[in-house]
Amino acid sequence: MAATSTPQGSVRQRNVASSKKKDVGGVSDAEIEVIKDTNIQPLKATGPGRELDHKIALSIITILAFVTRFWGISHPNEVVFDEVHFGKFASYYLEHTYFFDVHPPFGKLLFAFMGWLVGYDGHFHFDNIGDSYIANKVPYVAFRSMPALLGALTVSVTYMIMWESGYSVPACVVAAGLILLDNAHIGQTRLILLDATLVLAMACSLLFYIKFYKLRHQAFSRKWWKWLILTGFALSCDISTKYVGLFAFVTIGCAVAIDLWELLDIKRPGGALSMNMFGKHFAARAFGLIIMPFIFYLFWFQVHFAILTRSGPGDDFMSPEFQETLSDNIMLQNAVTIEYGDSTVLRHKETKAYLHSHPDKYPLRYDDGRVSSQGQQVTGYPYNDTNNYWQILPGNDNKKTGEVVRNHDLVRLRHVVTDTILLSHDVASPYYPTNQEFTTVPIDQAYGDRAADTLFEVRIENGKPGQEFKSVSSHFKLIHNPSKVAMWTHEKPLPEWAFKQQEINGNKQLAPSSNVWFVEDIPSLPADSPRRAKPEKKVKSLPFLTKWFELQRSMFWHNSQLTSSHPYASHPYQWPFLLRGVSFWTQNDTRQQIYFLGNPIGWWIASSVLAIYAGIIAADQFSLRRGMDALDHRTRSRLYNSTGFFFLAWATHYFPFFVMGRQLFLHHYLPAHLASCLVTGSLVEFIFQNEPIESDVTGKGGKKAGPVVKRHLTARDRFGSQSMLPSWIAVGVILALVAAGWYFFLPLTYGYPGLSVEQVLRRKWLGYDLHFAK
Repeated sequence: MAATSTPQGSVRQRNVASSKKKDVGGVSDAEIEVIKDTNIQPLKATGPGRELDHKIALSIITILAFVTRFWGISHPNEVVFDEVHFGKFASYYLEHTYFFDVHPPFGKLLFAFMGWLVGYDGHFHFDNIGDSYIANKVPYVAFRSMPALLGALTVSVTYMIMWESGYSVPACVVAAGLILLDNAHIGQTRLILLDATLVLAMACSLLFYIKFYKLRHQAFSRKWWKWLILTGFALSCDISTKYVGLFAFVTIGCAVAIDLWELLDIKRPGGALSMNMFGKHFAARAFGLIIMPFIFYLFWFQVHFAILTRSGPGDDFMSPEFQETLSDNIMLQNAVTIEYGDSTVLRHKETKAYLHSHPDKYPLRYDDGRVSSQGQQVTGYPYNDTNNYWQILPGNDNKKTGEVVRNHDLVRLRHVVTDTILLSHDVASPYYPTNQEFTTVPIDQAYGDRAADTLFEVRIENGKPGQEFKSVSSHFKLIHNPSKVAMWTHEKPLPEWAFKQQEINGNKQLAPSSNVWFVEDIPSLPADSPRRAKPEKKVKSLPFLTKWFELQRSMFWHNSQLTSSHPYASHPYQWPFLLRGVSFWTQNDTRQQIYFLGNPIGWWIASSVLAIYAGIIAADQFSLRRGMDALDHRTRSRLYNSTGFFFLAWATHYFPFFVMGRQLFLHHYLPAHLASCLVTGSLVEFIFQNEPIESDVTGKGGKKAGPVVKRHLTARDRFGSQSMLPSWIAVGVILALVAAGWYFFLPLTYGYPGLSVEQVLRRKWLGYDLHFAK
């Protein structure tokens, strides 16, 4: 239609001028201008009748979600897979016993809260897979109900994301249906695991941000602030459950960056923002999406510390200062001041190996041809015996036997059994050519020409100058004085010539916590010595941030160490194609098993749609380059911005795993899979329902809006029996296939019934490593 002087003509021109405005769900900037210029009042996104359709569909989807998540949740009635961890942590919370985990506390606190609600006292510690819940009187169904509830709500939130983004009922149904009938999402939400919390928080962050973005023309209103804060809260719950929740921050952060960039555009509808107003927009988003989430994040750790007040299995991961804040701490009760002349047993904090020596020598040559000193071997030994006894001697004439050893003192260590002195020198260690060898030398050399090489500094971690050196509680680094290397060991065993004991060497990097040792005992000190008296220790306190920083360092370090191989670990490139699963539980007598696996049909459809979407975008860009415009503005806006937002969520939750060095499993893909289902729903509408239809939008006094308004406002939902039919057919075919896949793999997800050999073999589609296949 050509532009005229009529209102519709002016609308057309303005709409074309603003055709590049971004839209992540909701009404676009161009549509707002249409509404303003024609004095029309839009009804709700889909009209009263269509909104009822959405509510009916959402209700049915939600009911089915609860049925699929809660059906048979009491089976099996024994500990399954990682319930040994997260069930145990819930029990520790209820007993106020300190524990350590690499994940933040929010998800675990939810389990503890559920246990508290049903009156559970935490007496069962989930020690082994297969332990009976019934025999140990554990309210395990209540624990499992928490993730089942969250998993069912995730299906509803998925539907609402599509609905809030303006998609039709078929598009919403197919997106939510792929989550509803996915075996992996069901499997993770029927057990005491964290991923249900993680995925729901991620989905809520998308939903809340879309609702916030739709209010961008009501900036700083109460609703605008409400959805901004709720978005930040959802993001906080995400990262407070697992650190991979950071990916949701990246998703929302990218969308916010695009939004702020558009606000800078001087040609934007409604006029340019002043820099002062832009600064307010930036500050509001920074507050709502960074500062507030961080405050919530800190809050869960404050709750964590407030509950865990008693000494427990997590003590060893923390510093002595931290442990002094816990009641009944055995380490502090057994701490004894060390004096010169004491024979001690030194133990490595990380590997638990004892500092050990024996008369055997290093070989002349190592396997790589390097020559050793052929000195006496100094190794790490897993068992305590007399070859682990080291006497602490003064390193200078100012100190004498019987005086207290203090922080930063120079000492010599005498190996009691062989009567030799510990030494390090500029000779390469067996496994590390860059690290120094540790050996021992006779006493006459130690106080003669090798005197300097036998001096070591006792450097207590976080110790004050002159602080007393104590057994058990003083974690320290033994620094070789001349060369400034730290005594260090690792778990790779030496060859047979060292009886496969651990290598001890001098590490030039002093900072790592893997250099830390402690004195486990003082064998030379009689049991009735006054120094072994145990006066009552007063529980101390530390500032919250001090404890928080220490715990964060420990969590990040131990997370980075999860690099060992695992029989069910998988690589990111395997996830979209569902090439591997994880065995959760088996029962030999009944041939039952729980095998964590997604719905292959649903995953393959979603992964294929991702490729189709990338192809559509590439084809559209190519055609635009050649001067061909095959899409109308509204369709392209939705394709690039709304669907693009979902695709961005998938990419930011998937590709970062390729650069991770830690163990990875299929469940890490669940947030990305949810995003791929949103893309699938969007593409179903794009492909099968692409013709605009007439709208229920009218002007004041019942006057129909012009045809231009019809094109841009009715393309929003595209309802109508004729245009909806292809979508419903496509949705029916997709969900029928997905439902068939869900039902076929249901015995592996729910753990019953048991399968015969032939039935197991039929389910090894891609060589899944199922049990009872023979």
